[in-house]
Amino acid sequence: MTSAAALPKLDQRGTPPSGRRPAGTIARGLVALTKPRIIELLLVTTVPTMLLAQRGLPSLKLVLVTLIGGTLAAGSANTINCYIDRDIDALMKRTSRRPLVVNGKGTIKPWEALAWGILLGAGATLLLGLMANWLAASLADAAILFYIFVYTLLLKRRSPSNIVIGGAAGCFPVLVGWAAVTGTVSLAAVVLFAVIFLWTPPHFWALAMKFRKDYAAANVPMLPVVASPAAVARKILWYSYAMVAATLALVPFAGWIYGVLAAALGAWFLVEAHGLDARVRAGQTTEGAPETAPSPAPMRLFHLSIAYLTLLFAAVAVTALLPWGRW
Repeated sequence: MTSAAALPKLDQRGTPPSGRRPAGTIARGLVALTKPRIIELLLVTTVPTMLLAQRGLPSLKLVLVTLIGGTLAAGSANTINCYIDRDIDALMKRTSRRPLVVNGKGTIKPWEALAWGILLGAGATLLLGLMANWLAASLADAAILFYIFVYTLLLKRRSPSNIVIGGAAGCFPVLVGWAAVTGTVSLAAVVLFAVIFLWTPPHFWALAMKFRKDYAAANVPMLPVVASPAAVARKILWYSYAMVAATLALVPFAGWIYGVLAAALGAWFLVEAHGLDARVRAGQTTEGAPETAPSPAPMRLFHLSIAYLTLLFAAVAVTALLPWGRW
């Protein structure tokens, strides 16, 4: 039996002091770099889009190929984003436990992250190109390049419009899903793209309001850093109205069941957006409180926005699967 004294001692990261890292630690770190929770949200929009494009059920093989390819593409963009932003991630409490910066040293080396991101991108391109079609693969590549070069490198540290323009990268999964089924990008796919494009600022600005001090400490000019809470809440409200209008523009393509559900969901979202605006103007947020303190006003809208998008695309799926719900 091996004695406890014979076992290697571990540091706070679970890594032997010699620098050797357990394979499980490396694997978990590489997966964490892909930001799985963000990928889940992207995939929620892909499958309903494919159902609408098919007006029914596409082949299971195509759905799986598109989901796996989309996961690889999003993981590639997120990993390379972590590689580029590792300096500011170390300064922000919200990101200080990411694998490249945790405990000041990280569990993953920068070159490993970059190689992993490139490998994931190459895998996404080949899988989508060979098993779906090259338009879908090209759109996935465009999303990766847009997220890295336009959002991360060009806008994030320079402009408060970073998430407005850069957020377009998160809209590409609907185009990829539509192209995988039809080999084209139709007007309906563009409308779906617009829905997510207009949803992103209210969703992200609500989160950024909560972590305003984090972004300020890292010198990242997110809108809540450079504008007052009242101005941010008002812009969230404007984008919310534009988003709901975009969801209703899909009605001619999706059908009356979707229209009823989209209108109800939109009304729900607008009530909450108005509520945030009212609470901010009344000074009922935790502006100036420690970052660990609860901030129910913006975070309530942030969490609601996730539920809203999920339910909206569930409505798209229902419409696609129920022929009598169409025009």
